Amino acid sequence: MFEKLKQRWKVNGLNLVLIITTFALGGSLCGYAGRKILMLTGLDKGALWIILYVLLITLLWPICVLLISIPLGQFNFFSKYIAKIWGKMSGKTSKTGPKLTQIAIFASGTGSNAQQIINHFKAAENIKITLVVCNKTGAGVLSIAEKAGIPSLLIEKERFDIGDAYLPELLQYKIDFIVLAGFLWKMPVSLIQAYPKKIINIHPALLPKYGGKGMYGSKVHEAVIAAKETQSGITIHYVDEIYDHGEIIFQATCQVEEEETAASLAQKIHVLEHANYPRVIAEVLQK
Repeated sequence: MFEKLKQRWKVNGLNLVLIITTFALGGSLCGYAGRKILMLTGLDKGALWIILYVLLITLLWPICVLLISIPLGQFNFFSKYIAKIWGKMSGKTSKTGPKLTQIAIFASGTGSNAQQIINHFKAAENIKITLVVCNKTGAGVLSIAEKAGIPSLLIEKERFDIGDAYLPELLQYKIDFIVLAGFLWKMPVSLIQAYPKKIINIHPALLPKYGGKGMYGSKVHEAVIAAKETQSGITIHYVDEIYDHGEIIFQATCQVEEEETAASLAQKIHVLEHANYPRVIAEVLQK
C-alpha cells in the first residue's frame, strides 16, 4: 500500500511519512476546533448539532491541514492536493483534468538511467515520457525507447549546435521538460533559453569538482581515484550555458576505497543514479 502511495504521489519514504502525519494531525485539529466552536453556541447534541459539526469540519479541514503542513515541510504538496480536490468538487477539472507534463529524455549511450526514468513514470497520471532524443546511431537507449513504445529522434550535431536545435520537433511533441541522462553534447543556448530552468542533468561526481568539458564516464572516476578522494557521488543540477555549472538540486555520496577502480566506482555511482534520479525529477516537477 505504501509503495503505491509513493508512486501515486511521487514522493520518497520520508515525505510519505510526513504527509500521513499531516493528514492525521490536521484531522485531529479539525475535529477539536469544530467541537470547541460548537460549544460556544450552547447547542445540545442532536441532529442540528451533528449537521453543523459536519459542515464545520468540512470547512475547517483544508485550513487545519495547511497549518500543520507548514512546520512539516509539506505545504507545497497539500496546497496542490486541496486545489485538486476543490477542482473536482467544482467541476473545473472534470473535462481537462490535471495538466500533463511531457518529458523528453536526451541520452547518448546504453540508456540505463533512461530505463529507470521510463519505469518510474510509466503509471504516472500527469507526467509522461513523450520522446527520447539521441545523438548516436545504434545506441542502446533507442532500443529501450522502441520497447517502451516511445518515439525517438536521432539528431545531428550541426543542426543541434548552430541550427534550430530541433526546437520545432520538441514543440511538435509538446515537450515541457528535458532530462539529460548520459547525453554528451553541450546544450545550445537557444534550447536553454527556450526551456529556462526546465532542463536538468545528472553528473557522476560531486560538482563543482570533476566537471567540465571532457569529464564524463570513466574519465570522471579515474580523476577521482587519481586525486585520492575518499568520497564521490552524483550531482543533479539545472543546465545552463556552461558544462556542469548550473544550480545544484541534489547530491548523494559514496565511499571511495583504497583499492577502488574506475569500474567498481562506476557501479557504486550507477546505484546512486538509479535510486535517486527518477525521484528527484518527480520532486522538481512538483515545485
